[in-house]
Amino acid sequence: MEGTAFTRPLEELKHVRSKEGEILTKPFIDVCKMMLPVIDKFGAAMAAVKADVGGNLQRLEKKYLSSPSEFNLLYGLVRAEVASKTAKSSSSCTNALLWLTRAMDFLVELFHDLLDHPDWSMTQACTNAYSKSLKKWHNWLATSSFSVAMKLVPDRKKFLEVVGGSGDLTADMRSFCEKYGPLLQENHKFLASVGLDNMKGS
Repeated sequence: MEGTAFTRPLEELKHVRSKEGEILTKPFIDVCKMMLPVIDKFGAAMAAVKADVGGNLQRLEKKYLSSPSEFNLLYGLVRAEVASKTAKSSSSCTNALLWLTRAMDFLVELFHDLLDHPDWSMTQACTNAYSKSLKKWHNWLATSSFSVAMKLVPDRKKFLEVVGGSGDLTADMRSFCEKYGPLLQENHKFLASVGLDNMKGS
């Protein structure tokens, strides 16, 4: 692998905003898609997360492709559903963006923990990141399933070797968190502004 698992996402992040500074749908989806191979490296431990992220990305992309000019801006997808009163549906793009953002919050928290706590095991880092992100939105069953899955996480050193490739992993991972994290916070801020940031899982 040329560079690290973060080399291409970092390149794509340069194109994620319009000239006016708004988040563009296609580049945002593309950056998130580039995280799927990273999630894949966790194997069975993250199979449910990968399926969830993949499904939400498909829903957003399908809507975007139905009218690329209309949905060029990411929040245009949500505004259209707010206007048609379909945003709260479990099959809405709003719901997809919310859960995609929460899953990505978990990944960013995890990357932070791996950077800031070199002595932590992968299970420690994953469990801490989960408690700071997804846990409060999950029901008891989902939380229990996650706890079981955490027993299957790969060895920290092996994981970092695989995603590190031939580049400077520490620098790339930190840079990714610094550039991608604010986009996720912006998503939450926008969703909160339309009263849709606190929907829980069924």
